[in-house]
Amino acid sequence: MVFGEKTMKLSFKIWVLIIFLLFSLISLFGLPPLFLEKGVLITSVDDNSSAFGQGLRAGEIIIQIDGKQINSLEDYSKIIKDKFPSQTEKKLIITTKTQEYILFEKNFPKITVSEIPKTRLKAGLDISGGSRALIKAKDKQMASEELSDLVEITRTRFNEFGLSDMNVVPVADLSGNRFMLIEIAGATPKDLEKLISEQGVFEARIGNQTVFNGGEGDIASVSRSGQTSGIYSCGQQNSIHICSFRFGIFLTESAAKRHAQITSLLEVNQSNPEYLNKKLDLYLDGKKVNSLFIGKDLKGSATTQISISGSGSGTTRQEAIQNAQAEMKQLQTILITGSLPFELEIVKLDTISPNLGRDFIRSILFAGIAALLAVGLVVFLRYRKIASPLALILTSICEVTIILGIASFIGWNLDLPSIAGIIAGVGTGIDSQLIVLDEANQKEALSLKEKLKRAFKIILGAYFTAVVALLPLMWAGAGLLKGFAITTIIGISVGVLITRPAFTDMVKFIEN
Repeated sequence: MVFGEKTMKLSFKIWVLIIFLLFSLISLFGLPPLFLEKGVLITSVDDNSSAFGQGLRAGEIIIQIDGKQINSLEDYSKIIKDKFPSQTEKKLIITTKTQEYILFEKNFPKITVSEIPKTRLKAGLDISGGSRALIKAKDKQMASEELSDLVEITRTRFNEFGLSDMNVVPVADLSGNRFMLIEIAGATPKDLEKLISEQGVFEARIGNQTVFNGGEGDIASVSRSGQTSGIYSCGQQNSIHICSFRFGIFLTESAAKRHAQITSLLEVNQSNPEYLNKKLDLYLDGKKVNSLFIGKDLKGSATTQISISGSGSGTTRQEAIQNAQAEMKQLQTILITGSLPFELEIVKLDTISPNLGRDFIRSILFAGIAALLAVGLVVFLRYRKIASPLALILTSICEVTIILGIASFIGWNLDLPSIAGIIAGVGTGIDSQLIVLDEANQKEALSLKEKLKRAFKIILGAYFTAVVALLPLMWAGAGLLKGFAITTIIGISVGVLITRPAFTDMVKFIEN
């Protein structure tokens, strides 16, 4: 590392900074870097389209259409428009990074695409745009378990509505009141209000006849642990791992009699004699979410215990187990809760324009650069050493990069409070660096090492005070300031543990 005409030997603390910086860059951009990717990202595929039937899914990257290279969103739009000038069926070959799909379409394929993100950072609603609602139970104080069930069934319902870019989390305020926070990118407040106002219905049918509904009316209990609930086998077909699960449910007496009456009219499946010729279909809000075989021994039986089974798949055994567990938990949740357990009330409903977020980011970027240059100029005028402002600016840039890298690694959504937290963290870091510079240039008999040690004691005291002051913000405003609190704590922790020790070594070199 070079400062002025002197070459600095890299100390252990500076190597730690460099290593964290490299890992942060990899976390932000990936390997190979995302900004070198060519193509367009599929954000959604209509589940009634031929593309969905062929296996095309959101998250895949289209690199070619009919053999023509796709480098950008403009390339994709032009090729699709040229391909479908009229409503006549045409063969369409879509090539992704992993597979080729052959479709026959009359109109534009029901696929939504976007540019490939340049980084792995997840933008919050304040940046990407959409709607946010803070929800509570009407005329009821929810217990922790009730809120957890409400969040699970709400996520399930929204997934079935085809809403993937969403965030549904439980939150609480400092008074102990519990809420559900829903954020959906691209949705209007009217759309969100409509989704929330519908309580939803779970129903199990054999053919056109209802066997039982979700909730306490027909479901006495659902097994969630023990020998009657869990993953019981895993296998592999070609390169795909498949894990099966099962769990028991207990019907009420009335639901068991209804089950016996309906199954008594069924026949044994000729092609699969272990089961009856019709399945038990599970519906959520009128849409089928799963179909289960009915064992032949259950024909005409008024049994109160039924075993629900299913499976999950993945490219690895661990992924298949995780997917199977998620599928099992989803079914257990909707069987327990059925429709939403109580009427909901919207406490706060906001809409955010993506243009506002982009303008804010642009303004913050310019303001940040201007502020760093201004601080650098003041430091240069104060100490008359070009190395001092260079070290300060370089350390601050490293600090921002590491904070963003950590946010990308943990999958934290960066919203406006989070960005404000980054600014606060970096601002605190600059204050600490100025303390180090000022202590190092004090005209005292103490050694440079003693001066820097005294500066670091001041920094540590300020750090612990700030963390204690920020902790209540994790719950203030029903968690809406959580992003600010977390990113600020991450920022000042990165400063104290990584960048500030490296900066003190730079100052030692500059002052010697």
